[in-house]
Amino acid sequence: MTTEILIFSLLFLFAINTPIAIAIGVASILAILIQGDFAMMMVVQRMFSGTDSFHLMAVPLFMFTGTIMEAGGISQRIIDFANSLVGWLPGGLAAVTIVSAMFFAGISGSAAADAAAVGAILIPAMKKSGYESDFAAAVQASGGSIGVIIPPSIPMIIFGFLTGASIGQLFAAGILPGVLIGLSLIGVATYISVNKGYAATTSFSIKEVWRTFKRSLLAMGAPIIILGGILFGIFTATESAAVAVVYALVVGMVVYRKIKVKDLFHLFRNGAITSSIVMFIIATASVFSWIAAIEDIPAHLAGTLLNMTQNPIILLLLINMVLLIAGTFVETTASLILLVPMITAMLPSLGIDIIQLGVIVVVNLAIGMLTPPMGICLIVSCSISGDSLTAISKRIMPFLGVLIIDLLIITFYSPLTMWMAKLVAK
Repeated sequence: MTTEILIFSLLFLFAINTPIAIAIGVASILAILIQGDFAMMMVVQRMFSGTDSFHLMAVPLFMFTGTIMEAGGISQRIIDFANSLVGWLPGGLAAVTIVSAMFFAGISGSAAADAAAVGAILIPAMKKSGYESDFAAAVQASGGSIGVIIPPSIPMIIFGFLTGASIGQLFAAGILPGVLIGLSLIGVATYISVNKGYAATTSFSIKEVWRTFKRSLLAMGAPIIILGGILFGIFTATESAAVAVVYALVVGMVVYRKIKVKDLFHLFRNGAITSSIVMFIIATASVFSWIAAIEDIPAHLAGTLLNMTQNPIILLLLINMVLLIAGTFVETTASLILLVPMITAMLPSLGIDIIQLGVIVVVNLAIGMLTPPMGICLIVSCSISGDSLTAISKRIMPFLGVLIIDLLIITFYSPLTMWMAKLVAK
């Protein structure tokens, strides 16, 4: 009875558009009341213990790094460099949008932050240059999804926290899949641009590439610090996040001088508000996961899939399907905490490394950020472009198609993820 109450109340609350954290928390409390063996104080204790982790400290720190770097004036420098690299392609601004998102992904770890930071500049620029508004928004949304694949990645931190997998290895494993996805999206955007007659924005010039690279070098120092420090074993993911915050403050306040002392309170407040949303979801989802573990729900669900087939290829396809559906309707953090225990219970039958599994999970949920009704990248792009969710959803389909192909490559070609992961100590 407890299991049924837990699941059906959660689905009902999702259906009536209850905020994610509230829906998970209320469903968990109802299940505890029905179960009757635990005091309500356990809810508070589990919420606290669910967020009391050294690894999870990296989440607000990476999000705050993105906030500071954006306020410090890095977006335009990154966009200028991206323009010198790919602006000569047909539909150059579309390609610039995706490359800029790839660069920005190495700073914030958040797809929504990437979509907002780059989209605020490039969606209006594309519209001004004659691009259809819904296409411009679709390009930005698809590029923004890379934010959780190229490290640092908040979903990868949460996956590592849930499973004990090395966050450093997860970060390294996401680099090549992120590049593959970025190049694939550029290919789609360029193909559509050729058919639509969208022109290049510039001609290719080594001199211009070098000039914009030098101008953006400090702006891109944060991802170099984060990845370099982790790959060379200088510090952990959480420590790298703290170093990145300090670096971002120095660049924004001392070098670019875009951030004043009077701006710090506003930045810290915004960073705290943004981070608290994610941490509140983690806290309530921890209660949900605790009840699910007591009721042995992950093992039952895993057993159901294993009873359908023992073939690892079919199992991986089924897992991808479950994750894609979940990503469509459930927020990324909640999806991770609710589904990862079930998926990892099947790990021995899948025949893959937990690091590769982590990348597969995150890529699936990144695709979910492009699908209505919960696609956060679509929602952010809608708010910038002024188009309806329905209009952008139609234009996103070619990008979703190539992302599904990329997902299958990442799922079944392990060297793409594991080659760089093996270079990092656990």
